[in-house]
Amino acid sequence: IISIEVTLMPGKGNLLLTGKLGEVMRESAQAALSFIRSRASGLGEYPFDKTDIHIHVPAGAIPKDGPSAGVTIATALFSALTRRPVCKDVAMTGEITLRGRVLPVGGIKEKVLAAHRAGIKTFIMPRKNERDLNEVPNAVRRELNFVLTDNTEEILAKAIVETDIQSPAPVGVR
Repeated sequence: IISIEVTLMPGKGNLLLTGKLGEVMRESAQAALSFIRSRASGLGEYPFDKTDIHIHVPAGAIPKDGPSAGVTIATALFSALTRRPVCKDVAMTGEITLRGRVLPVGGIKEKVLAAHRAGIKTFIMPRKNERDLNEVPNAVRRELNFVLTDNTEEILAKAIVETDIQSPAPVGVR
């Protein structure tokens, strides 16, 4: 289980990535931001050119790489930009494309078991990884709600807490 933190601050449209990320994970973050900027509903005309975005993956001493966090990064970005929190009992995995498609990833069994140990109730994953659930013990499968998806907009609908906030977060406001 890794956490993704996103903070927004007044700036010039820069993207800052920290947390000992490998090249593939950096590319996933850039793809997630491009998707959010171009397609996600609820952002209106957000002033990206006046906002710096900092994405941090804690536990900086541990190297992290791979495409699996793409949808998680997109969800964290959407959460920060709309000031709508992510559900606390949801975990997810999947590679994101610029058009928001969710591509399959490896290590599903290990990711599901880690989520279960962490008390997660809903696990969102690529539809094309459904066959990998056969490797997960039945007892664990019975305790988790699995959401299989092909698109990131569906993930946002499932993972983001519904609130009354309708407008994006003003730059510089927490």
